Amino acid sequence: MLFDLPDDDTLYTALLERDPAYDGRVFVGVASTGVFCRLTCPARNPKRENCHFFDTVAACIEAGYRPCKRCSPLQPAAEADPLVRRLLDALAADPARRWTEAGVAALGFDPSTVRRSFKRHFGMTFLEMARQTRIRDGFTVLAGGGRVIDAQLEAGFESPSGFRAAFARLLGQSPARFTGKELLKADWIATPIGAMIAVADRRSLHLLEFLDRKALPTELKKLRRAARGDVGIGRLEPVDRIAAELEAYFRGDGGRFDTPLTMHGSPFQRDVWRELRRIAPGRTRSYGDIARAIGRPSAVRAVARANGANQIAIAIPCHRVIGADGSLTGYGGGLWRKQRLIDLERALSDQ
Repeated sequence: MLFDLPDDDTLYTALLERDPAYDGRVFVGVASTGVFCRLTCPARNPKRENCHFFDTVAACIEAGYRPCKRCSPLQPAAEADPLVRRLLDALAADPARRWTEAGVAALGFDPSTVRRSFKRHFGMTFLEMARQTRIRDGFTVLAGGGRVIDAQLEAGFESPSGFRAAFARLLGQSPARFTGKELLKADWIATPIGAMIAVADRRSLHLLEFLDRKALPTELKKLRRAARGDVGIGRLEPVDRIAAELEAYFRGDGGRFDTPLTMHGSPFQRDVWRELRRIAPGRTRSYGDIARAIGRPSAVRAVARANGANQIAIAIPCHRVIGADGSLTGYGGGLWRKQRLIDLERALSDQ
């Protein structure tokens, strides 16, 4: 984090007043439009509940937002570095282009210099920025009911096989298999700590995971097997509900998650997950605490495995379990996210 962010109410006031003191230091992601802006953006002010604040451009992009065309939040860094400016202009002119280091070199730039410059300005490489833009745009087309070929073209993939491979890596399933009749539907949810994939049927949520979790394709494969059906692309009511609850959670307005859940696991795992949901926001417990609470005091390692097998992040708060010595332990979404969630909930409980 480049500096300590003020609270969200202060930042929203700064957004309403278009306070130049935060220009280039804080950005706002608007959930209703999917774009991120500088706080001085001249566009109409978004509603408070749709705003998420970030301290870096990389955090905005990783959360699934695209840059606003009115205030050009990437532009300040571009103006200071001609190399960055030229590549951003090229990306804006053709966001579907499949960039490679050879393509960067063809413009007369040294790929290693480009990597360092983009990392310094944005916290991610140019190739990472271009790839996330393409995948996000393709996913958005499919989620809106578009055809696979349209999503492929929107994402800038020249061949269907390349597009299928990219989506297979992301969702563990080729878009060619989507029929529109699947009982389970997946959609993208932007959060302040990264984009998430939510999978639901018409009645309940089955999976909620961070998009960049390496185990996501494996988890989706397990889910298809447990639910005895494929996962399509689209949004159902439980996803709308969990998205609204996540917005309130990150806004600091509550830590309750009442979206109905379907927990795919053994009876022991479900006992562990139900016990996790009894941990109040702002509190943490050890694996031993959980084992004793479910009446299995010697099953500490099994509890740890069940904790790691949880497929519904945040709503089933496996991030609230820490080591017996008080240290952070493994978290599929990354230890930095675990710390952010614990800090957020402690601040919430203090209020």
